[in-house]
Amino acid sequence: MTSSIYNGTVIHKRFKPKTHFFKYSVFSLLIDLSELDQLDKNIKFFSFNKFNLISFFEKDHGNRDGSSLISWVKKNLDENNISSKDIRIKLLCYPRIFGYVFNPLSVFFIHDINNKLIAILYEVKNTFGEQHTYIFKVEDDTKLFQHNCSKKFHVSPFIEMDCNYFFRILKPCERISVIIDQYQSDEKILYASQDGKRKDLNSKELLKSYIKHPLMTFKIISAIHFEAFKLWTKGIKFIQRKFKIKNNITFESLSLIHI
Repeated sequence: MTSSIYNGTVIHKRFKPKTHFFKYSVFSLLIDLSELDQLDKNIKFFSFNKFNLISFFEKDHGNRDGSSLISWVKKNLDENNISSKDIRIKLLCYPRIFGYVFNPLSVFFIHDINNKLIAILYEVKNTFGEQHTYIFKVEDDTKLFQHNCSKKFHVSPFIEMDCNYFFRILKPCERISVIIDQYQSDEKILYASQDGKRKDLNSKELLKSYIKHPLMTFKIISAIHFEAFKLWTKGIKFIQRKFKIKNNITFESLSLIHI
C-alpha cells in the first residue's frame, strides 16, 4: 500500500493591515482512494465510512453527499478535458478523530497509469460549511509545482475577495510542503503553509500520531476562532460574505512553474 501519514506543522502569518502569526502541530493522511477498503480491514483504529478512533468519510469531500469520491474526481477531470482513464487518486487531508474533522484545505493528486502526476485539485473549505475546488492540469511531472489564480471563495472574514492565490506544493514523497501566498494589489497579505515528514500508514504509526495530537480537530477549530477573535481585538475590519455557495468548482488556466 502507498497511503501515508505526515506529521508536521501549520503556519499562518499575516502581513497587512496588521501583523499576526500563529502555528500548531498536526498530522495528515495521504490516502490512495483505491486502498480505503484495505485500510479499513488492516488498521485497527481506522475505519472507512464508519465511526472509529480515526476515520475517513467520503461525505467530507467532493459532493459531500456520501457518493463515490473516485467518480466525482473522474467526472470533473473529464468535464475539463483531462483524461480519467486508469488514474490513481491520492488525497492529502486531516482524518476524522472521534467522528469530527475540519479540513481548511485538502489536496487531490491525480496520477496516470505510469504514475505521472496529471492534475492537482485544491479543495478549500470555510467555517460556514461552504467549499470551493480549484482544478489545475499538470503538464510536466516534477518535484515542485506553482499555481496561481484569483480568489473565488470567501474564507476569512478579515480578508477581502479581490485577492490572488499563489500555491507552491511539493510532490509528496518523504516530505510534504504546501504553501499559499495571498496577494492584494500586488502586496503580500498572508502566508500559510503546512509541512510534514512521512510515515507508513499502519496501526502502530497511526496510534502514535493520534497520541501526539489527541485533540487535533478541536485544536484546529478552536485555533481558527481564537485567532479570529485576536484579529478582531486588533481592530481589523470584519468583512461580510457577499454570496453563499455550497460546492463550487473552477478549472483554472494553466499557470505552472516547474522546478
